[in-house]
Amino acid sequence: MTDGRVTRRVLGRRYLSAWIGFSAGGRFSQALATVIVLFAFGRPTVGALVGGAGTWAVLVSLVVLAGLSLLGQRYRIDWHGVLPLSLLAFVGYCALSVLWSQYSWVALRGFVATVCFIGLGLYLALGRDLVQVIRAAGDAFRILLVVALGLEVLSGLVLDVPFPAFGIHGDIAYGGPIQGTGGTRNFMGFVAAIALVTFVVEFLTRSVTTWRAVGSTALAVVALMLVQSPITGLAMIALAVTALALWALRHARPTARPVVNTVLGAFVVAVLVVGVLARHRILAEIGAAGGSATRIDLWSQIRVLTQQYPIQGWGWVGAWPHEAVVPFVTLVDPAGVRYGSGLNAFFDAWLQIGLAGALLLLVTALLAFGRAWVTATTFPGVAYVWPAAVLVLLGVTSTAESYLLHGAGLMVFTTVLVVAARRRSWRRHLPRAEHPA
Repeated sequence: MTDGRVTRRVLGRRYLSAWIGFSAGGRFSQALATVIVLFAFGRPTVGALVGGAGTWAVLVSLVVLAGLSLLGQRYRIDWHGVLPLSLLAFVGYCALSVLWSQYSWVALRGFVATVCFIGLGLYLALGRDLVQVIRAAGDAFRILLVVALGLEVLSGLVLDVPFPAFGIHGDIAYGGPIQGTGGTRNFMGFVAAIALVTFVVEFLTRSVTTWRAVGSTALAVVALMLVQSPITGLAMIALAVTALALWALRHARPTARPVVNTVLGAFVVAVLVVGVLARHRILAEIGAAGGSATRIDLWSQIRVLTQQYPIQGWGWVGAWPHEAVVPFVTLVDPAGVRYGSGLNAFFDAWLQIGLAGALLLLVTALLAFGRAWVTATTFPGVAYVWPAAVLVLLGVTSTAESYLLHGAGLMVFTTVLVVAARRRSWRRHLPRAEHPA
């Protein structure tokens, strides 16, 4: 019996060692990265197909595979100062908030989901280089867009019936809006916008053929036109301004870049001031007045609730739970329908982790953008434009949605945060610890 147990242990260790070595291989790692992006941005469709339990099973399986892959690559990964302290502080504060929440089990489940998506983001940043991440994201977005448009055509043109399980209304015959694999037009627009950025950077880095890049970009543009999302339209305007600014800065002399950055900063501040002063007219022109009224009503309700726990918040949950737990069950629209999120990353974080946590998230985001912007404008690699552009999309979208706090938004935020910190973290200059031979 003893010899049999020893033999099984030896075989088990050999099998585990072989699997770790296989998972660290380039082909497996790249395929896993593609599946991770595909799952994160296609989660609404995955949930409709396999339910909540199935979604959790897929998420946990991907985290385990990513962990084994990182374990196999541990000797080639440079861990020196790579994990941003701001991200660690944010995660730590979210963990602490579980202790004082009035819905501990729901909060614990939300925190576990948060850690899982942050872990997947870390895998993309550490297990793959930036060009490989962009290539994996490009493959995933091509699949998502083809499936999304295919489902819309099937629903709106072939069968002429909606697909309620997927959130598809079948309005493609009327020019949209479409929901595709996103469940809502805003999330589908978010997917299409990041896909467009990814396809363009793929082309600039010559990661794909010209015909594939042109076809992929055309898919993303068609999806963007069909979603008819006002917030996506604003995000694309911000993205166009960002692209022009990055082009100007990357072609400017190093001595002229501070002046160009100062002018750009003044321009952005002026645009924000004008936007705030003329917000009602602007929202009416882009057809977002109704949605803005709904959001303002929700934010007013959130401000009332934050007065009870203004500093520490009610407790972290990430995506709002479906269970009838206070305070989320009390947040309803005029028709009596419960909201699914705070429809703004800052207000949502303020409700969950208080003003202290929301400010910590804001500092983390600003540090990430500052590092990504400096890297994108000074580093010769074109691929480093991708993190800065993605952060702009996340920032603009986060004013009207809470994607930054959970799921795909949190995962890609973690990825670009770590990528930017790898080039600009002050801890890179600290002396390395000497390991004994």
